[in-house]
Amino acid sequence: MGVLDIAKGMGLTLGKLFQKPVTVSYPEERATLQPRFRGRHVLTRHPGTGLEKCIGCSLCAAACPAYAIYVEAAENDPASPHSPGERYAKVYEINMLRCIFCGMCEEACPTGAVVMGNEFEMADYRYGDFVYAKEDMLVGVTGSLPQRREAARSGKPVRLGFQLDGPPRAELEGVEYK
Repeated sequence: MGVLDIAKGMGLTLGKLFQKPVTVSYPEERATLQPRFRGRHVLTRHPGTGLEKCIGCSLCAAACPAYAIYVEAAENDPASPHSPGERYAKVYEINMLRCIFCGMCEEACPTGAVVMGNEFEMADYRYGDFVYAKEDMLVGVTGSLPQRREAARSGKPVRLGFQLDGPPRAELEGVEYK
């Protein structure tokens, strides 16, 4: 490493010194996320029928390198089906403390049921709140467990701390961010 390399590095540092900082006053201001950002998991439904897309095949659990997903399948009742297949996911849990947000579950899902959404605010103090059940991830549930608990305590609606920079991804069909 020569003197020229050190001078280049110092020049870059001095150039950044006089630029305006890119600080967001979070949580008062919402963070701007790029459309391809991957955050909290969402279980989607079929748009026409409202049935769950998850058929309980456990391919997402098999593909997960961190072993964060647990799926227990059950037979679907023809009188009141949960999903269009013969089986459905009776229990679907993701341990968010183990999840490394790699997206392998999203890639392995044959029905497109598991999608990584845009929500990133998942910090909490309770271990049990980091294990997301199927009811916490289905489309129509806005916010993480701590956000929903705080909204219920304060009597205000859940406020997401982000806004999208562009249209939402096509695979997030049915997911609404307010």
